[in-house]
Amino acid sequence: MIIIRYNYVIKGKVQGVGFRPFVYKLATKFNLKGFVQNDNIGVVIEVEGIKKDLDSFEYSLKNNLPPLAKIELIKKIELKPLYKGQFEIIQSKLETSTSKYVSVPPDVAICYKCKLDIYTNKKYEKYFSTNCTNCGPRYSIIQTVPYDRANTSMKNFILCKSCLKEYKNPLNRRYHAQPTSCKECGPQLKLKIQNNKIKTNDDDIFKQISLLLKNGQIGAIKGIGGFHIVCDATNSKVIQKLREFKNRPTKPFALMYKDIDMIKSFAHISQKEQELLLSKEAPIVLLNKKQNNILSDLIAPNISKIGCMIAYSGFYYILFEYLNIPIIATSANLGGEPIITTKNDIENRLPFIDFVVDYNRDIVNAIDDSVVQVVNNDILTMRLSRGYAPKEIKLPFKLDKKILALGANQKSSIALAFDDKIILSPYIGDLDNIESINFLKRTIKTFKKFYDFESDIIICDKHNSYESTKLAKTFNKPVIQIQHHLAHLFSVKAQYNLSGKYTSFIFDGTGLGDDGTLWGGEIFVNDKRKYHFKSIKLLGGEKAIKEPKRVALSLLFEKYSLDEILELNLPTIKAFSKNEIKMLYYSWNKNINAPQSSSIGRYFDAISSLGNICQIQSYEGEAGLLSEQNLKITNNSFDYIIQDNIIDICFDFFDKDLIIKFYTTLVKIIVDISKKEKLPVILSGGVWQNKTLLELTCKALDKHKIKYYYNTTTPINDGGIALGQIWSYLFC
Repeated sequence: MIIIRYNYVIKGKVQGVGFRPFVYKLATKFNLKGFVQNDNIGVVIEVEGIKKDLDSFEYSLKNNLPPLAKIELIKKIELKPLYKGQFEIIQSKLETSTSKYVSVPPDVAICYKCKLDIYTNKKYEKYFSTNCTNCGPRYSIIQTVPYDRANTSMKNFILCKSCLKEYKNPLNRRYHAQPTSCKECGPQLKLKIQNNKIKTNDDDIFKQISLLLKNGQIGAIKGIGGFHIVCDATNSKVIQKLREFKNRPTKPFALMYKDIDMIKSFAHISQKEQELLLSKEAPIVLLNKKQNNILSDLIAPNISKIGCMIAYSGFYYILFEYLNIPIIATSANLGGEPIITTKNDIENRLPFIDFVVDYNRDIVNAIDDSVVQVVNNDILTMRLSRGYAPKEIKLPFKLDKKILALGANQKSSIALAFDDKIILSPYIGDLDNIESINFLKRTIKTFKKFYDFESDIIICDKHNSYESTKLAKTFNKPVIQIQHHLAHLFSVKAQYNLSGKYTSFIFDGTGLGDDGTLWGGEIFVNDKRKYHFKSIKLLGGEKAIKEPKRVALSLLFEKYSLDEILELNLPTIKAFSKNEIKMLYYSWNKNINAPQSSSIGRYFDAISSLGNICQIQSYEGEAGLLSEQNLKITNNSFDYIIQDNIIDICFDFFDKDLIIKFYTTLVKIIVDISKKEKLPVILSGGVWQNKTLLELTCKALDKHKIKYYYNTTTPINDGGIALGQIWSYLFC
């Protein structure tokens, strides 16, 4: 009988996901000797036995992975047999002289077995931090890799005898589950009510929280990646108070539900949407709201969509045993700032909070809830965060340099490229304040520590006023600036590993163009800007972004004289005084604080004003979102002309179907240009978060048998810019 020994080096998502006990079970099943261990690269396995058993082992290794594991690369060499020992899991091997290439696993929702433990296993009975190898916190507690308990915020919690026995048993699903603990040895809950009364008895805490919520109190609850602000989603009075406290007049709030059955009482759910809600990532999913339910209209004023998620941690799972209503669960922060991770910051920055639920395990890496919607029965990622990030993109070759991309100014994220991979960070936020900028800096520092990463090249946006661009120029490294919309285009190419020629429709709100104007309605052919929409003057500069009526007025100035405009019976005109119109006309005519923009986002703003659905918006994209409501689809469209590659839509501002005809006109333009260029199509940019526009466009392209691609698992908005910056640098 011939004995063979193999060494496997495995890269991918193989730490913190139950991979080593999985290997142990396989090896013992097939009577193999050897070992498995973590290292800075991934996992190393050595196995020896007869060829038949080794072949069976390797087949199962590749094809029967644990739920959270993913193999990216296997290197295999044959060694001389040792003819001794048994199979064992040995201590992690740290090679400080080599770079770290192991994937950092995302946080995932509590699994079915742990939910069961909370009610059937006395040890874990109603324990809020119940988790195992297949679920629970990961990224949010990691300080560095490899992913061992000593490198997490669990290092100060000494395992009790019972937990240690489970932790050391390769046949137990809690084997080396780094956050594992129980009531005796793990993190403990504390409830602090505004009158400084503190409760620590878990069962009493959950009952008390439910009573506080039912009585109209607003709380802050420490989740996996930061605090949520919570309140009763059926109580309009308390929601109005929350909106006033947060200075958030109309922006929708996310909702949390006990289970899928509760969501079905409040929203329409497709099969794909249900799959996403019940997935291990457990994102917020945008759903169509049902009519005549008990939800407050203040959850998402004037729109028919609501963002829903299912209780994804042991804490919330237990809490909903005492609640029969959905709750608002929105990130705890002040407008535009990062999510708060400490009780002290809650008390100092959010004084309106009535009660705080805390626990004594640090959140090392803050992370928000992910947000997705379903378009064409596929996922469309709007915020890449908990559950999905950090995200790894495979490169088709190995790099000889390390690259750091700093993304854009809105919906910021960073990306690192090294070896044969790109790592895209979770959502950071808009870089509009010092707290967000500091969060960006901390995230860079965190990822550099994860991978012993020191960049050779920095990539950023061309807009020199972006905070990410300013930061890029402080690193004392070569800086490459990539045009914003080209980065959008290449983010799609990165997701699908595309090469060749495409016609790319990049529609968003803003981004500095190569000609110094603001772009956002751009059509690239073979990665070169060929067409764009006629520019609009933004009256008042950035103020026009918050006031759609200013953009609409600018469109009217293009067509009518001042005297004619003052006599027009249009909602936009009624939104101004005559003196304001005269003053803005002077600014428009003299080009005073009136930058040019070809942005489709701004066109949506203008049409929303002219259609009297939004004159002033309180959050980004509100006008576009409102434009989707109650649309009656038509085949009619406005005429348009293309002269010198500039697209000019011939609007009838008095048309009762103005809004839907704008949609159908955009679709017609896309189809016409696509047919003319005879190339497959790319769609990217924040405007494509508009589900109606995207579905109408895809349907039209399908009808004409035109192949198309758009971001699905990578953010279609500026959250994907950092990824696109790297791909553009490497392949453009």
